[in-house]
Amino acid sequence: MTPRLQSNPFKLAPESTKALMALEASFKASGLEHSLMELVRMRASQINGCAYCIHLHATDARKSGETEMRLYMLNAWRESSLYTPRERAALAWTEALTRVADTGAPDSDYELVKAQFNEAEQVHLTLLIGSINTWNRLQVGFRAAHPAEPASAAG
Repeated sequence: MTPRLQSNPFKLAPESTKALMALEASFKASGLEHSLMELVRMRASQINGCAYCIHLHATDARKSGETEMRLYMLNAWRESSLYTPRERAALAWTEALTRVADTGAPDSDYELVKAQFNEAEQVHLTLLIGSINTWNRLQVGFRAAHPAEPASAAG
């Protein structure tokens, strides 16, 4: 895969990328759990096929104490008992909004979110999902390569 940009997107559009980074920073005070946010970011990135973001958020999740098994099972979260009702609601909403053209954000998924998140958290969660989808489009669209794993990690 060949990157499409020769320059760093942050240098090419500094005001826009700073605004997106500020949005990301705002999620720290949102009331959403860090682990939940990383699962949401990873799931949207899986759907969008964004290797760069999957690598980034899997790494961040592991550093924050997420288990390998929960990361492995994320693609099949509906069939797994490893996720809480709150995480399941967030993951359903993530899938619905990431695929909004196909799903139309169904009432059934919203009801799950409504049962687990207060209104402010619902807005933060929805903005988080929109944000990771924007990052995915930036990285996939410009063919950003994820970092290579250290040679000692192989095997």
